[in-house]
Amino acid sequence: MPDTDQLLELDRRHVWHPYGPMPGQQEPLLVESASGVRLRVAGAGELVDGMSSWWSAIHGYNHPVLNEAARGQLDRMSHVMFGGLTHEPAVRLAAKLVEITPEPLQHVFLADSGSVSVEVAVKMCLQYWRSVGRPAKQRLLTWRGGYHGDTWQPMSVCDPEGGMHELWSGALPRQVFADAPPAAYEQGYADHLDELIGRHADELAAVIVEPVVQGAGGMRFHSPGYLRVLREACDAHGVLLVFDEIATGFGRTGTLFAAGQAGVAPDVMCVGKALTGGYLTMAATLCTPRVADGIARGEVPVLAHGPTFMGNPLAAAVACASIELLLAQDWQQEVKRLETGLRDGLAQAATLPAVRDVRVMGAIGVVQLDHEVNMAAATRAAVREGVWLRPFRDLVYTMPPYITGDQDLARICRAIRAVAREG
Repeated sequence: MPDTDQLLELDRRHVWHPYGPMPGQQEPLLVESASGVRLRVAGAGELVDGMSSWWSAIHGYNHPVLNEAARGQLDRMSHVMFGGLTHEPAVRLAAKLVEITPEPLQHVFLADSGSVSVEVAVKMCLQYWRSVGRPAKQRLLTWRGGYHGDTWQPMSVCDPEGGMHELWSGALPRQVFADAPPAAYEQGYADHLDELIGRHADELAAVIVEPVVQGAGGMRFHSPGYLRVLREACDAHGVLLVFDEIATGFGRTGTLFAAGQAGVAPDVMCVGKALTGGYLTMAATLCTPRVADGIARGEVPVLAHGPTFMGNPLAAAVACASIELLLAQDWQQEVKRLETGLRDGLAQAATLPAVRDVRVMGAIGVVQLDHEVNMAAATRAAVREGVWLRPFRDLVYTMPPYITGDQDLARICRAIRAVAREG
């Protein structure tokens, strides 16, 4: 096996990392193993993971229950095509997702990633309206500040100004954008949403939003009341409603799904990230019988989408185990404990000169700076505190695994404060 220096040199020459140039300008840390909430990094010892591997590893790493689920399924079959075939892990996962998501959602399309699940959701909505004789309803409405993925249709509903996909604004489908949602409920903004949906109803296939928390578009929180406004406006004006719960699902905001904070259900819902506990890539798009039946009545009565690894048995088995593991424990109390620890630990950051805002919801803690983070300096500051963080733009944030202990959580908060001072 190559040594550390050889691996990093090969990485620099050949590996294109996310959101980075080729060749890379900042040397990545080489992870040798991971267990619990710790990453063992070559040359840096153990780092407490404050990111849950982009919000997915809610149970931490190398979990015996999830390991056993993967091993057991591996002995049976790692994969089989899903066209014309089915298998127990996928059937069980679909049934479980229907059981735990809002009541009207009854049908499950298993996808490869969160971004693909959004593509599928958009295709469902456009095909629904074409199938029921309203082909002009092809556009989407969302609010500014959102992020839904890096493939084509998801990019079109990310924030068109200042977002990471601004480069493609002239080539992407032109969607309808509401103003960014305020943190607190404002009747004027609610009226703005209703008016915009009504004005464009004849051309809108769907409204798509991240409920309660906007993730990679800016880590902003907003009132659940706006979800009720969207549900009522979509019903009144004949528009479908899509919730992207890829980042917020499986307890991250304090409810199992963020939609639960508003007590409303979408017509289509996307889930991913924590679905498999961070073990394997898998996502799902759920819809109501109304949407599925509408598509089935069309000239093309099938949803023409079928990823090669759709319903992968290995990922589905681990996803079932991850959901069962979550529901078997008092996850709400654990998320509440993390929320309290983050509020206490990040409160001190509010007094730092470069800090514009500090906000916490569930197992999410965010410190917003008055300048863009210097990634190299931020990484050094966090690693010096024994923590792995991955800030972006002007945001230093954490979404720790739910199993993170109080001492490790305090360490994460110290690292965030250090980055806010030095990054």
